[in-house]
Amino acid sequence: MQGNLFEAVERTPAAPEKAASSTDELARLFNTSKECRKCRLAASRLNFVFGEGNPEADVFVIGEAPGAEEDASGRPFVGRSGQLLDKILQAVSFERKDVYIGNIIKCRPPQNRNPMEDEIACCMPWLLEQLRIIRPKLILLLGKVAANTILDNRLSMGAMRGKVIRWKDFDCFVTYHPAALLRNPGWKRGCWEDVQLMRRHYDKLCTSGTIQDRISER
Repeated sequence: MQGNLFEAVERTPAAPEKAASSTDELARLFNTSKECRKCRLAASRLNFVFGEGNPEADVFVIGEAPGAEEDASGRPFVGRSGQLLDKILQAVSFERKDVYIGNIIKCRPPQNRNPMEDEIACCMPWLLEQLRIIRPKLILLLGKVAANTILDNRLSMGAMRGKVIRWKDFDCFVTYHPAALLRNPGWKRGCWEDVQLMRRHYDKLCTSGTIQDRISER
């Protein structure tokens, strides 16, 4: 009897492994990517600024690069720019915890200069992997550098704002970087119009069931 019981247990098929959650996948990606030293920026960084937010967000906010405060804290969009970004999101009924926030590159360029092409090329795979894991429906691109990099063009802000731009499997919207808005307060009205357009598109997707279907799958 005892032998038969043990044999029965041994023949019982193992339960299938549970698929990793987006939280787990992002944690593993962070642990790998934080050691990255593929470009010159690794030598001068204080912290690797991976990104933060809802691991199942429908909106992914992408900026250019960490600044001094982000480098010091290891978090994206803190300080005055981060406070303004929070207000921009809240103006269209999103909280910071609802979205995911990251940058084109994860390390601060010296003196906050624009990222160089080789630095972007080294860092983009990390961002693309974040997008694969999170699978957002909408991307909000903050500033010309982020928009030109993601959309692979050299267009002006005026040519990219005010419309939905399809990139890969994502609907993208372009608006001004919060740091630019702090320097140019007159642009805030345009930013308001941009995020209102994004919110209407988001609501349209919800109404059509696109996002609701995705939520029900989780």
